[in-house]
Amino acid sequence: MLSHEKVTRTRWQKFDRIFSSNKIEVHYIREIIFGHRTSLRYWEITTDQALLPPNSTWFLMTNKTGNIQKTVGNIYGLRTWIEYGFKQCKDELGWADYRLTSYEEIEKWWEIVMSAYMMVSFQSEVFQNLSSCSRMINSPSLLLKFQEHPWWNQHKGWKNLLNNLRLIIQPMVFCCLITPWLSVFPIPPLTQGFLRLIDLMNQFNAYVPDG
Repeated sequence: MLSHEKVTRTRWQKFDRIFSSNKIEVHYIREIIFGHRTSLRYWEITTDQALLPPNSTWFLMTNKTGNIQKTVGNIYGLRTWIEYGFKQCKDELGWADYRLTSYEEIEKWWEIVMSAYMMVSFQSEVFQNLSSCSRMINSPSLLLKFQEHPWWNQHKGWKNLLNNLRLIIQPMVFCCLITPWLSVFPIPPLTQGFLRLIDLMNQFNAYVPDG
């Protein structure tokens, strides 16, 4: 902002703040303009336009255009909960397990974590219902057999899907871990058992969008 320019604030406007529980509260919003409007816009939102209580007054910056006074508060109000849930998913996949400082290493690790996140998310009903193909991905009898595992989770949340996918890849992971010992102490029945179990796990078809 140039030295001769001023900060101006528009008049307060009411809008309905709608929460995830469908509860509605009256909030107030005004735009803060630093000198002149640019592609980035700044807004102040509060529950009390006179007192501006610190715990319920917040600011946001957005590049959304148009008359957004009635909607921008609700759009960005969801962000806190989205970020909270997304952080839990990232942490489940190991994002916080390493402290990387090299940008190249961070980029590689981010790609791995986000690929795993996308793979798990694709298994949700939301994505599968978008498929243009009505063909069953896995037969009901096969799914019932997998669900006999005592640790299989019947719920449909993201972490529940992650749990089940982890169970499916466990035989391969454990086989890779134990293979060096089997080269020292060969146990053919154990090796054949792992291979048979891995073959059974490979019958499970993960969902991949068909475009």
